[in-house]
Amino acid sequence: MAKIFKPVSPSVDRRSRQKVGSWILAGTVSCGVLLCLLGIAVFLSSCSAELPSEASNRIFNKLAIEYVGAYQLPSDFKVKDTLVGGLSGLTYDRKLDQFYAISDDRSDRSPARFYTLKLDLDRQNPAQVKLNKVNITDVTLLKNERGELYPQGETDTEGIALTPQSSVFIASEGDRNKDIPPSIDEFDLKTGKVKQALPMPARYLPDTEGKRGVQNNLAFEGMTLSPTGTLPASGEALRLFAATESALRQDKEVTKVGKDGKIPGAKNRWLHYLLSERAEIISEHLYQLEPPPLGAIEHGLSEIQSIDTSGHFLTLERSFGLFGFRVKLFQTSMAGATDTSKIASFIGNTTIQPIKKQLAFDLQQLDIYIDNLEGMALGGRLVDGSKTLLLVSDNNFSSRQVTQFLLFKFREG
Repeated sequence: MAKIFKPVSPSVDRRSRQKVGSWILAGTVSCGVLLCLLGIAVFLSSCSAELPSEASNRIFNKLAIEYVGAYQLPSDFKVKDTLVGGLSGLTYDRKLDQFYAISDDRSDRSPARFYTLKLDLDRQNPAQVKLNKVNITDVTLLKNERGELYPQGETDTEGIALTPQSSVFIASEGDRNKDIPPSIDEFDLKTGKVKQALPMPARYLPDTEGKRGVQNNLAFEGMTLSPTGTLPASGEALRLFAATESALRQDKEVTKVGKDGKIPGAKNRWLHYLLSERAEIISEHLYQLEPPPLGAIEHGLSEIQSIDTSGHFLTLERSFGLFGFRVKLFQTSMAGATDTSKIASFIGNTTIQPIKKQLAFDLQQLDIYIDNLEGMALGGRLVDGSKTLLLVSDNNFSSRQVTQFLLFKFREG
């Protein structure tokens, strides 16, 4: 296992993070007093409020998440002349027992692409599986409707989900500053050519006044498909879920400390598509982010992963700030959540029932260096019946960050 090191001062090269260094310095000086006064309350109350035990048992599954190990990719690792980095989303191929990881490189260093990954596991002791290595075996370049590689800056791919029909859906955040809208498109798994674009509601599309649509670099990060289903429909149709990293412009509230001493988390939107012969949106819900931890500069929902066909998911909330990265995994349930597809703005609306959530695992308890974890996927089963759960970090192509893989055992019941 490669040694995990902790950078002295992680730098962030993504466009929206180019000023992180200056923010940290300015924040340390001008906001230090405020953080000291408010930080403790926010930090101690950062876990979501738990439901009464009986209600919680009815809504959520029993989950067990056990840390296995970590692997760090060499910083200069290349596959077919492409620099491996910016890995922001994961999906698993059960037939071939391999993962696919999307890079958020906006065709700056190499064309827009996704990679094929294979886990090298030591299974000699079934009770104590070890992660030897993550092998990057191939790369697939994405092509637009003309069969051409995407021009520089035209796409910002962040999420990926595999279908049973040898295709992948890929979410792009677009670029609000360049009038490039967010999108969710289907691509051929082998050729990388786009096949179709999913419909996108107008409320997600940026307007010229800056009052509507996704915030720049805070659009679709998390995406997953239901565990069963087919495309096109034959029996149960395939379902796709996509969530924004943070609130839409029209849902963004003024940051202020509440009566409970907390700084409220953002109110994200979570889309539910039915992928039958004609793709359509059948519902939308509110996902309430946790209050940002002490000293957070960025705080968002980075990934979602469907667990079963009953509306249960794992979500990955990641924050970055004065004290590095914080990552928490939550189990969520759509049971009883309000359909928000007809609600123009969440601001001032107190009647909405959000997606229910329960803390499943706080990675801070591992006492290891945690980088910018953004991708997550459930993998194959182990001898003891548990599944593998793989997380990957987006290194932002920075020499001060790493491409980090964390492997866990995941069990329900």
